[in-house]
Amino acid sequence: MTARSLLDEIVRDGARQMLAAALQAEVAAYIDRFADQVDENGHRLVVRNGSHHQRDVLTAAGAVTVTAPRVNDKRVDPDSGERQRFASAILPAWARKSPQMNEVLPLLYLHGLSTSDFGPALEQFLGSGAGLSAASITRLTAQWQDEAKAFGERDLSGTDFVYLWVDGIHLKVRLEQEKL
Repeated sequence: MTARSLLDEIVRDGARQMLAAALQAEVAAYIDRFADQVDENGHRLVVRNGSHHQRDVLTAAGAVTVTAPRVNDKRVDPDSGERQRFASAILPAWARKSPQMNEVLPLLYLHGLSTSDFGPALEQFLGSGAGLSAASITRLTAQWQDEAKAFGERDLSGTDFVYLWVDGIHLKVRLEQEKL
């Protein structure tokens, strides 16, 4: 194992531990918030309920294996009659990539990285393609093109824009010589 890969593994392990601790703290705070709510038998309505299945989440530190805690929330919304649900602000239910990764992928595509090269290219930096097959990149590409088309076709007739046009010249100046 090279020094860099050991360093990367330490970073990934630290990220995994910190994410696990943050998720545990988030769930504990949620459960504590509703600790006073009990059913007719005196049992709490909001309790821990094991863990979700492990999944890899692609982050700036690489692919991090996450085991999110589960919450059993038996409270019922009086207006809709639906059960309340815990939703993590840290790790949404179906998240497979961090928002930062979602921002960088379109840039790689715009700079000419082909769909079949995403997995191997990211694997070099992050240690894993983590679900970035050519098919998933093709699907994302179609989504980006739809978003770009909608952006280009939006109605701007009722919007005023203020802009500034600047023109200039940049001269390379050597400090040891007189300025031109």
